[in-house]
Amino acid sequence: MRRAVLRAGLRPLRIGVYSALVRPRTLACLALFLLMTALLLSFGLTHGSLPIPTSAIGRALFYPESLPADARYIVMDIRLPRLLMAVLCGAMLGMAGAAMQSITRNGLADPGLIGVKEGCSATVLLLIFQFPALSLFWRPAVGMVGGLLTALLVVALARDISRPRFILTGIGVSWAFAAAMGVFMTTADVRDVQTAMLWLAGSLHTANWALVGVAAGWAVPACALLLFTARAADVALLGNQAATGLGVRTSRLALLRLLAPVVLTAACVSCVGSIGFVGLIAPHMARALLRGGQTALLLGSAVLGALLVLMADNVGRLAFLPLQLPAGIVISLIGGPFFLLLLWQRRDRF
Repeated sequence: MRRAVLRAGLRPLRIGVYSALVRPRTLACLALFLLMTALLLSFGLTHGSLPIPTSAIGRALFYPESLPADARYIVMDIRLPRLLMAVLCGAMLGMAGAAMQSITRNGLADPGLIGVKEGCSATVLLLIFQFPALSLFWRPAVGMVGGLLTALLVVALARDISRPRFILTGIGVSWAFAAAMGVFMTTADVRDVQTAMLWLAGSLHTANWALVGVAAGWAVPACALLLFTARAADVALLGNQAATGLGVRTSRLALLRLLAPVVLTAACVSCVGSIGFVGLIAPHMARALLRGGQTALLLGSAVLGALLVLMADNVGRLAFLPLQLPAGIVISLIGGPFFLLLLWQRRDRF
């Protein structure tokens, strides 16, 4: 048994009374991705319309009173919350996509492709313009209702979440919500339309510490739920009969692992708007670069998703100065061709 474990690349890791089998290569890759994210975060803090020396970043974080007021304001109140929001939203969308692909057993599944993102966007827009006095803490809750109802509608129409028909039904529902939002764009006040268009493009420029707190407050329990059910999800991939025989309640597991991506997507959409394709790209990158079960896939998708959104935001913010492109547009320039490539690879399955 020990030899088989070692041949599979697994090594025992013990922390006190707890132990687990891990792959050193997977841990090394995750550490490398985290280091790249930290370097990109540092780059984003020092570059912009007002360049700030790298030496000033540490002082801004630990000794803010030693910096001039303008530099302290730019780092602490503009760039840092924006970049942290990019990391949070990327991690949430990456993990949501990985969970969605696992539960549907479909590599094309993504919250943005089955209507969840559009359902969240439509309900949050309704809240913003019909009830502007409500606190932003209501947005994730309302977005969750819209996203969950949309997911249930797609499941009811497709009747089987493991077949390509599920994705096609989701795309059709997404178009229906997009048409409804298009009607709003053509009939609403021009100032509301400008606000809605910028928000729907997935812009991070309005990020602040309050929004970071809201996103983190919803992300932590949803991510913990996915990681807690990861081992059962590995067993569920063997099939319903085998999983039931091994003691996994597949119906409850499916409900939990469908609810958690909806929560993550709703929290992201309610805070920064619509950022697509991250949940599609990050899990495929994680599978190509990492080995392991659902835990490794979820963690890898979260880190790679954070890296993707952070990179997209830095490109949109710095490449066209003084103009800024929303991160959602930059991601779509990559995600569109990636989605077409996946469709081409699966052309014989439809």
